[in-house]
Amino acid sequence: MLKRLIAIVFIFGSASVAWMILGATLVQRTNDSDSSQHEKLGALWGSAQTQSAPEVSARVAAGKHAYETVVVPIRSSRINVKLDLEQRRDGLLWYNLYNVRFLAHYRIRNDTSSRRLSVHFAFPSTDGTYADFQAFIGGQRVTDPTSLDQGCVNFTLPPGEETSMDVGYRSRGMGTWTYRFGTGVESVNDFALTMTTNFDAIDFPPQTLPPDAETPLRPGWRLQWRDATLVTGNGIGMAFPYPLQPGPLAQRITFWAPVALFFYFFVMLAITALRKIDLHPVNYFFLAASFFAFHLLFAYLVDRIPIEAAFAICSAVTIFLTISYLRLVVGWRFAAVENGLAQLVYLVLFSYALFNEGWSGLTITIGAIITLFAIMQLTGRIRWSEHLAEGAA
Repeated sequence: MLKRLIAIVFIFGSASVAWMILGATLVQRTNDSDSSQHEKLGALWGSAQTQSAPEVSARVAAGKHAYETVVVPIRSSRINVKLDLEQRRDGLLWYNLYNVRFLAHYRIRNDTSSRRLSVHFAFPSTDGTYADFQAFIGGQRVTDPTSLDQGCVNFTLPPGEETSMDVGYRSRGMGTWTYRFGTGVESVNDFALTMTTNFDAIDFPPQTLPPDAETPLRPGWRLQWRDATLVTGNGIGMAFPYPLQPGPLAQRITFWAPVALFFYFFVMLAITALRKIDLHPVNYFFLAASFFAFHLLFAYLVDRIPIEAAFAICSAVTIFLTISYLRLVVGWRFAAVENGLAQLVYLVLFSYALFNEGWSGLTITIGAIITLFAIMQLTGRIRWSEHLAEGAA
């Protein structure tokens, strides 16, 4: 009996090594796919966009033949942003691509002694494309949009007077969209931003402010940020929801596979002891191989078809392999009932629990405790010294 247990442990260890190799292969495939696809999609859609507020400044006299640059604050901001999400799957990963429509109206008051001001309005991304770009200062159109990005648009505004600045464009990006008030902690006055989305699952990037009002649109949301005065180093942004990622899911299921096989072997050893069924280590080798077939097929199928379809096919294949094999070893009843139920719980449902990463640890822990309780109750009356002695004889 001891030799059989050692052989089963060796089979378990060998299968675990195989799963680690398969998991490492999945990690490499996912990283390689992400690198190539990210570069390809970035060339088509651009990168994550961060739109900064315009920077207005004036050169004022600071003594004889000396000048200094003074920041002219924005008195009010009225901004409308429309985000339309277009998700695309390439291989083992989904990517969040989006179209953005940006419209902004700013009020500028010249509180300096200089009549000549300059404005810098940076584009949100250096690799982006901006359609229907329009910019007006005091009702006068800026004929060269690139000059705004370079920070060399000058205009005249008498001290103590106000004017407006209007900017609008359509663009597209990938990943996240963010609006920043500046490079550090900034003082903001009379600010209002309205963001409209065409998707329901919303989240906000780190170092961004939550909205003051959220209105469902079905689909999507209307989000509003309003502040009379604000001092902050954070911005406003949107992190788009990701679907279930095929690559990371396959990695997670593969790396957890030894735990699933351990539970399965543990239950099978207990059931065969109760039913006095003789399963040779070679039988356990084929059972472990059928488990590995599930993860191997899933690893190379999940990037071809939807995740749910790949999971269903792999589950059916591995259960068919095991039941069709064990019916020849111990008969239909054990193969279909005891083995089938154990495989359904500790391979299929165990793997399915990993679909939700946030709950997988707790789900597996509860399953392990229930399994331990059931096996303890079922085997509590077995005299293991006698059972092991019979096995040795």
